[in-house]
Amino acid sequence: MNNIKGLTALVTGGSKGIGAAICLRLVKEGIKTIIVIARPSEEYTAIIKKIENCCSHDQKVISLNADLSDSKKVTEIAKSFIEKGINIDILVNNAGYTSPNSIFEAEFKEFQKTIEVNLYAPFLLAQIFLQGGNKFTHIVNIASTAGIKGRAGWATYSSSKAALIALSEALREELLPLGTRVTCISPGRCATALRKVLAPDEDPSTIMQPEHVADVIVMLLSDTGHFIDSENIVVRL
Repeated sequence: MNNIKGLTALVTGGSKGIGAAICLRLVKEGIKTIIVIARPSEEYTAIIKKIENCCSHDQKVISLNADLSDSKKVTEIAKSFIEKGINIDILVNNAGYTSPNSIFEAEFKEFQKTIEVNLYAPFLLAQIFLQGGNKFTHIVNIASTAGIKGRAGWATYSSSKAALIALSEALREELLPLGTRVTCISPGRCATALRKVLAPDEDPSTIMQPEHVADVIVMLLSDTGHFIDSENIVVRL
């Protein structure tokens, strides 16, 4: 059932929340190399140490600091792995950004950044790696239930995640002949820093935890996942 041992995974937004939980779970499941990309922060430094402590002697952690709203940097990262001959087997596009405001108050530059992180970065990483001859076994895109049904005050975030769901559907069909599975999941309310921005008054202990989402992703990466990943998958309590 577990077919990730010996593989290399790249996870964006891996410093905290769902991304950090995914990294830790993949290491525990036997991934050979885990590449963690996130902006510099105390949380990032701490999670890298935690991941390293979970690794066995034959597992490797590669840490990279990057702001994924910078498309030039995203391109450089992908090309650097191609040039080094490192094949990414599993790509997890988890990094997310939002600055929620009503249509009356939303700043266009914040909308641009939301699209750059939530949509352009996943597209560019997939495209550049594929153009460079990378052979993915699996691409996992983390969308949101906010991308299925738009919500007042969340216009920029909801539209970016709706676009990511559509991108995933297109890539699923296009890459199937190459043997690449494309999975898109849409978590509902989950106790992450991003959720705290969207719903600051919510008690995080009453909602789904990042580890629950990581558990689902590991299942989807398994052979069993073949039977249920043909559509966008909602994950929520």
